[in-house]
Amino acid sequence: MSSRQPQPPQEHQQQYQQYQEYQQESYGQDSYAWPPQQRTYPPYYETYDPYAEPSAPSSPGTPVRATGPEPEPEPEPEPDDPGYTLPAVPESSWAVDNRRGKLLGRGVLGCLLLVQAGLSLRLRGTAFQDEALYIASGHYELNNLLHGTKLPVDFAGYFSGHPKLYPVLAAAVDSYFGLTGVRVLSLLFMLAATGLLYAVTRRLFNLRAALGAAALFSVLQSTTVLGNFATYDAAAIFLLALSMYAVVRTDRMRSAAVLLAAPPAALAFAVKYASGLYLPTLVLLAVVTAHRHRGVKTLGRGVFLGAGIGALLGAGYVLSGPLGGISSTTTNRAQGADSAMKLLEHSAEWGGLVFLAALVGSVAYALRGRMGEMPWIEGETAGRVRRAGLGVVLTGTALLAPAYQIHLHTEVSLYKHVGFGLLFAAPMAGLGMARLVGPHFRHPQLGIMVYVLALVFGMVQAQKAYSFPDSSPMVAYLRTVAHVDKKGFYLAEEQEVPAYYLRDVTGWNQWQNTYFMDYRGKDGKQHTGPDAFEQAVRDGRFDVIVMHGSVTPATYEAVKKGLKGNTHYRLAAVFPFTTSSGQNAYRIWVKR
Repeated sequence: MSSRQPQPPQEHQQQYQQYQEYQQESYGQDSYAWPPQQRTYPPYYETYDPYAEPSAPSSPGTPVRATGPEPEPEPEPEPDDPGYTLPAVPESSWAVDNRRGKLLGRGVLGCLLLVQAGLSLRLRGTAFQDEALYIASGHYELNNLLHGTKLPVDFAGYFSGHPKLYPVLAAAVDSYFGLTGVRVLSLLFMLAATGLLYAVTRRLFNLRAALGAAALFSVLQSTTVLGNFATYDAAAIFLLALSMYAVVRTDRMRSAAVLLAAPPAALAFAVKYASGLYLPTLVLLAVVTAHRHRGVKTLGRGVFLGAGIGALLGAGYVLSGPLGGISSTTTNRAQGADSAMKLLEHSAEWGGLVFLAALVGSVAYALRGRMGEMPWIEGETAGRVRRAGLGVVLTGTALLAPAYQIHLHTEVSLYKHVGFGLLFAAPMAGLGMARLVGPHFRHPQLGIMVYVLALVFGMVQAQKAYSFPDSSPMVAYLRTVAHVDKKGFYLAEEQEVPAYYLRDVTGWNQWQNTYFMDYRGKDGKQHTGPDAFEQAVRDGRFDVIVMHGSVTPATYEAVKKGLKGNTHYRLAAVFPFTTSSGQNAYRIWVKR
């Protein structure tokens, strides 16, 4: 830009020249000299605007005052109407249980349940030994209730659950829908347990933690297997989840309201006696979730629940009569030979990832009640002691089953029992998963990674655990070729399987298992253990022998000794099968 001063119009040249002379006389050559000299100012002189419109000339030497009107400012243009209004956006829709959040959570939960159902239904196999035992006994118990038919054996004397509860229900379903129908019933129990777990965690924490808990629990190896397994484990887990939901749902009600959790808790114990291991957790949970109560009133919830469960169990025991299975299968179970290190390794393999997530959630929750997305409600969370207590109660419950079976030195059913404890640890695991993701979904890749790892581990482990011998060729041979009937006496490894499938043509007591036997031989001597099986085979006591040697190797060796050089039997058929343990085969010997 040019530094040249603009020149006034021709009409104002004389006035402008007089103004410059006056300025020079008053201020000197340098108007910015320092220190400034005392100056005198004219009374008033018109300020020259080089861009103003020319006006009529005035007389020389006379100050002229601007008389023209000041220009009015131009009006600002009005904004165009957009035709719509943006709705208010919630600040933390995933942390507030608003209507949108609830609908979104239920939609995601539905997807998780579909994945859980698919993982369970992909497992295939004929009836497992336990499945066949409970369903077959249920048919005998059902006939006893309806028609007064005498029971072949006292099932209550060695069952790990009351034989008139789940076995009767399973037999009723089996009568109409077969084994597949009973397995679908277990799937419904496990899906309901996942849904209740979601509701419990949302009540305790928030929506994100609830989805994390449901996601991790739904892909566990135990959850997947029990969802397609016709035993009373799924029913017991559902009842424990229902009791836990009742405890948490009544946390702001009067203390007596917690008694609503007593019936499902007592029924869970009756369905599967091992559920009693988790009844103290429910009582402690009733105490630490008593938000409205303080001091003695807080303990009152636990006292009410414990007394209610005890009263119901006592009444049930009086009405049902002796239950020897409680002692033989639970409180005084036989000791095994499995090492503590082996049990710890397998427990960590089946539930270690979820347990670690629960530890993260417990520590994070004890240190800070919320992630800070909504600092204005920080005061609504429980105190640090109560938060730490909740984490210890829920996460510590996951250690009960491994600790108990380490005490017994047995791995029997541990792969199922791990899932019972993880049901209670899952809310803290879901919270830990939410804390890994961070506020406002800062690190979603961490949550996705944990879920994918749990999914992969669960799929592989479930496929390995759900691996049973294919008994269909063996059962078909016994029915069509060997022609088993109600007159013979049969020896079978896992005798519950043929006894279940062939119950229309044979009776329960016609099948001898390979675990234990007392036998007086033709030599007049009393034999027991493997010697009893060897001598019975030598004497031709059994009409059909079905063995594969995987369950009771000692009995299998004794039977082979009895068959060596024995003219009473011939090897009639061999049916190979493959399991996760390798290849094997059913071998069937038929009496000549």
